[in-house]
Amino acid sequence: QARAGIISTVEVLKVMEAFVNEPNYTVWSDLSCNLGILSTLLSHTDFYEDIQVFVRDVFSPIGERLGWDPKPGEGHLDALLRGLVLGKLGKAGHKATLEEARRRFKEHVEGKHILSADLRSPVYVTVLKHGDSSTLDTMLKLHKQADMQEEKNRIERVLGAISQPELIQKVLTFALSEEVRPQDTVSVIGGVAGGSKQGRKAAWKFVRDNWEELYNRYQGGFLISRLIKV
Repeated sequence: QARAGIISTVEVLKVMEAFVNEPNYTVWSDLSCNLGILSTLLSHTDFYEDIQVFVRDVFSPIGERLGWDPKPGEGHLDALLRGLVLGKLGKAGHKATLEEARRRFKEHVEGKHILSADLRSPVYVTVLKHGDSSTLDTMLKLHKQADMQEEKNRIERVLGAISQPELIQKVLTFALSEEVRPQDTVSVIGGVAGGSKQGRKAAWKFVRDNWEELYNRYQGGFLISRLIKV
């Protein structure tokens, strides 16, 4: 209704606040998706920082309850929920989440304590979103060293979280390099487009500038339509 302009988005935010004690992954996934759309729209306004505060307020109680480590008797959906919530808090700049993500990332890179598979994406996204060129270089090094395609894809999908314009360009150039399989290039560009307002503009320009190569590469297949969609 809010998207159709029938009710105010304020009403949607009030409804979202009512789910603060919700334990169900599917509900949080839906809330997260809708907040993501709102966040994208508001990135073109003066209210972007306000929506980040709202995300931190809504997601921090469930984040504190879940913690970082699995609890005895937890199910698969709890692990998914933990990854979703920590990733959301980390991207929104929740201080405690950011500090813990950086600590765990450092230990992961040094080989002291390898991150579990379900925590890698939220940790990677968090450190990249608030990281610098050395963070990106470390991530690209992890990509090169990864012996499983699943890990390479996981890293490719989150690289677009980086914020600085020159580093966004570096990620886009990487997308078309031989380091990335042709079928995975779209994931990297899509990650940049979904990462930030600067990323969207840069990704759109990059696609236009490299249109001939991209079009010839995918020959009108489903990947080209997916690229346009993102």
